[in-house]
Amino acid sequence: MTTTITGPDGKPRCFWCGTAPEFLDYHDTEWGFPVSDDHRLFEKLSLEGFQAGLSWRTILNKRENFRAAFCHFDFDKVARFTEDDVERLLADAGIIRHRGKIEAVINNARRAQELVAHEGSLAAFLWRYEPDPQQLATPQTVSTSAESHALSKDLKKRGWKFVGPTTVYAFMQAMGLINDHAEECFMRAEAERVRQDFTRPGV
Repeated sequence: MTTTITGPDGKPRCFWCGTAPEFLDYHDTEWGFPVSDDHRLFEKLSLEGFQAGLSWRTILNKRENFRAAFCHFDFDKVARFTEDDVERLLADAGIIRHRGKIEAVINNARRAQELVAHEGSLAAFLWRYEPDPQQLATPQTVSTSAESHALSKDLKKRGWKFVGPTTVYAFMQAMGLINDHAEECFMRAEAERVRQDFTRPGV
C-alpha cells in the first residue's frame, strides 16, 4: 500500500495530506509535533470530539470559528459557560451545532480545571501516557493503542466526555505524543528531532 505522495516541492509526505488542499500545511507545521500548551491540548481534545462521525477537513476548515466561539479554548473561561452560551453556540453556523458535543466541551473544561488542580497542568497529566516509541505499531496502521485505551479510561473516570480510545489516539498522533508520520515521509525526521529536543511536562 502506498504510504506517501510527492508534494509540490517534490518531497514525499504522508499520503493523507494529499487528500485535501488544507491538509498540506497542517501536516508540515502541526501534525506530529509535540505540544505542551494546556489550551492547545484542550483545543485538540475538544475538536477531536467534534470530529466524531465527521471528517477532519470539516473541523479544520471551521477551526478559527471554533476558537472564537470557545474563547480560544481557555478552559477557565469555557468552564463558566451557561445554558445561554449553549443556546448561543447552537445558533452559531460557523461551528458544528451538536448539543451533546457542545455540552461535552463545557463539561470537559470543568474537568480540566479539576485535573490541573490535582496534577499541576493538563500537559503533565497527558504526557504521562506517551508510549514507548519502540513499542509502536508501523505508522498509520492502527487507530487505537494500549495507551490510548488507558488514557481514555482515565479521562472517562474523571468525568470527561467524547474521549473514546480512537479519539484519544488521533489526539496523540496530532499532538506529538507519538511520531506517526510514514517511514518515508520527509517530515518524520523533523518531527522526531523536535520530539528529542522537547522537554516533557512534569519531568
